[in-house]
Amino acid sequence: MLKSIDPILNADVLHALRAMGHGDDLVICDTNFPADAVARQTALGRLLRIDGVAAGRAARAILSLLPLDSFVEKPALRMEIVGQPDDIPAVQKEVQAEIDAAEGRSWPMGSIERFAFYDLAKKAYCVVQTGERRFYGCFIFKKGVIPPDAA
Repeated sequence: MLKSIDPILNADVLHALRAMGHGDDLVICDTNFPADAVARQTALGRLLRIDGVAAGRAARAILSLLPLDSFVEKPALRMEIVGQPDDIPAVQKEVQAEIDAAEGRSWPMGSIERFAFYDLAKKAYCVVQTGERRFYGCFIFKKGVIPPDAA
């Protein structure tokens, strides 16, 4: 246990968050996502897990350390529902609330079609699979920067 670090963030996830650079993508996915197969194609090359928690809870923990990229319009993406791309299920609303809380402002996610999501996920730095069982609990976060302290 460490002070000021969310206890659901295990050593493997912490290592990945620290190793990522500006512009690298992190995938948070649900239990139905082909996580292991996709993770093998990422820069890290192996699957990371945060078991037993919903996507919103995992997003809160990750966003407590990971800045989103302010140099792009949509640094957070959600997987669209097949045939209903504008619908936003409860799991995605929960993650949106965590993004807004972490950033201290409303910052709506972008959306991406399911198979385009898979293709983008394969190019990510890493994949973190949660215990989320609701459908469409899949997201991509682009890492931003932490500015220097004011002189």
